[in-house]
Amino acid sequence: MNNPLQRALLPTLSILLAILLNALIISATGTNPVMVAERIVHATLDSPYGTGQALFKATTLLFSALAVAIPFHLKLFNIGAEGQLQMGAIAAAICGAALPSNITPWAAIPICVLAAMATGAGWASIAAILKIRYRVSEVISTIMLNFIAQGVSGYLLFHHFAVPSTAHSAPIAPGAAIPPLSELYGWFPSSPVNPSMFAAIALALFFWAVLYRTRHGLEMRASGLQPLAAKRAGINPARHTLLAMALGGASAGLGAANLVLGYKGYYEAGMTTGAGFSGIATALLAAAHPLWVMASALFMGLLEYGGLAVNSLVPKEIFQVMTGVTILLVISATALYRRND
Repeated sequence: MNNPLQRALLPTLSILLAILLNALIISATGTNPVMVAERIVHATLDSPYGTGQALFKATTLLFSALAVAIPFHLKLFNIGAEGQLQMGAIAAAICGAALPSNITPWAAIPICVLAAMATGAGWASIAAILKIRYRVSEVISTIMLNFIAQGVSGYLLFHHFAVPSTAHSAPIAPGAAIPPLSELYGWFPSSPVNPSMFAAIALALFFWAVLYRTRHGLEMRASGLQPLAAKRAGINPARHTLLAMALGGASAGLGAANLVLGYKGYYEAGMTTGAGFSGIATALLAAAHPLWVMASALFMGLLEYGGLAVNSLVPKEIFQVMTGVTILLVISATALYRRND
């Protein structure tokens, strides 16, 4: 399939098939699929508030998807973005609450962001060390670390940092808050989308440049494709494994900038639930390519908010099935294309 038209054929057919199947699923519920599609478009692309909500959701998904995509180039499957995001979020909240109230944003925001990234990177590095030293599958270790992160964050919140009679931590210092774009520029009125979106885009571009435009990125990909050959060529696969997992964890932890610093202003129980696992689907949908992940995250963000907008027409569970069908078909088409290439 070297012809560009042939390359585009399978993904296009899979998307058309997904649209057809989703229309049939909606029809089976007794709802007009055209009406549902119109409601989604009106609630997202035709509404500044809805567009802002979709971009806000896409920002967190982009951070967590990059946490999966980077290790994936070394044939590592990071299932732990959920826990890495959770640990980064509570670290940012604790750090932000401990800062003096008169600290400037130029100091407060970087401090909280670094705390979130360092915590996420450290949490992911546990799985990398287990992989390197003891050959423990990163799939198993990251899944288990998700459960441990849930317990650790719950203990820290409810036994040490929660405001009495609430399920959230103390508010962060005013200087640590990232104002929404509606307040800064008047964009997307009343929506929570904030400059973290630009940080997520910049991070995706940075990872693309590192992976595909530097010697270090070439060594990382070589370590994933042929670890033994890479080792004989003087490349250290263990070092790249540790670095890739740490970078992925840092990316997931950076999602705290969007949720804690740019939205809630504190850590709340359950605020990160599902974001890490949705990031896995987002990364796979884009074949783990950092540039395509941006489009994938936007698509998933539109679907996520669009599902809320049509909840009165289509049950949430049905919309989740539709999203899953779309992802499976696109991923299957990509796998089929690579096998026949």
